[in-house]
Amino acid sequence: MGKGENRKLQENNDPLVVGAIGAGTILATVAAAIGGWIGYSALGINHRAKLTDALSAERRTFASTKTGVVSYYVDRTTSGRPLVLIHSINAAASAYEMRPLFEYYRSRRSVYAPDLPGFGFSDRSPRTYSPVLYVDTILDFLETQVRHGPADVVALSLSCEFAARAAFENPDLFHSLTLISPTGFGKTEGTSNGQLYNLIAFPLWSQAIYDLIVTPASLRFFLKKSFLGKVDRGLLDYAYATSHQPGARYAPLLFIGGGMFTSDIYEQAYSQLEVPTLALYDKDAFTRFDRLPQIVEQRKNWHAVRISPTSGLPHWEQRDRTIEALEPFWKSA
Repeated sequence: MGKGENRKLQENNDPLVVGAIGAGTILATVAAAIGGWIGYSALGINHRAKLTDALSAERRTFASTKTGVVSYYVDRTTSGRPLVLIHSINAAASAYEMRPLFEYYRSRRSVYAPDLPGFGFSDRSPRTYSPVLYVDTILDFLETQVRHGPADVVALSLSCEFAARAAFENPDLFHSLTLISPTGFGKTEGTSNGQLYNLIAFPLWSQAIYDLIVTPASLRFFLKKSFLGKVDRGLLDYAYATSHQPGARYAPLLFIGGGMFTSDIYEQAYSQLEVPTLALYDKDAFTRFDRLPQIVEQRKNWHAVRISPTSGLPHWEQRDRTIEALEPFWKSA
């Protein structure tokens, strides 16, 4: 064996060389997998899935100079003080999330349920989906579309922050405000991560990242965190359909990046509300309620009812008990 061959053999047995070769192979494999998923996302996934109405009710739209076209469901066959149901913000949100309450109350009073901008049948154009946009949407909707107000407004999760800010800005539009599993009561919530958003929203791979988040398995995984029992199949199927539409990624990616939370929402809105306010809560995988007892103790207009056992969606798993909490609150408001 010549000296050159012997040196080559020694280099190939060097741990540093072997490690470098192994790392290079892993990186190449990862790069190929990422590139393959980006390609599959662009060419192999249907982003125009059939989207049916979330609720079996009349669906209307209205155009706002501030918020764009907003779609909403309405049933006014029964008179009475209007009820407005506002869904949460997540990767696959829609008015379907408020279905149990809509179906129960549609025969008892006028009920409205909008698709917020970026979701459902509402405008999903590429723009900044900020808290201000959603506050303006709620205010415009209550002012222009809801008849015979003020209304009883029920919001879910992060949308509780938007509804509270709207109620603070224009309390005359609200007869009462109910917050189901509201965010903003934890001690460390509401941190925005602009770097994360810039990374995941980069045009080359933003659609691929979003598609990975809204696979059937991923949607079921996250929904299961909000259900103690079996995940509702209708909600799961609709989450998949609404997340596979043109422009469906824009609002959710900003949400995932933390850009829709208001870090001081407790001081900015919750603690300053004058309208009668009810919080419904129990355990929740996505938020905490550390400061909820404090505000109930300090503010006479605040009330809280624990709907147990639930994990973020009491109106789905404990609908009757949710209604039992709502009815006396509305009567006393």
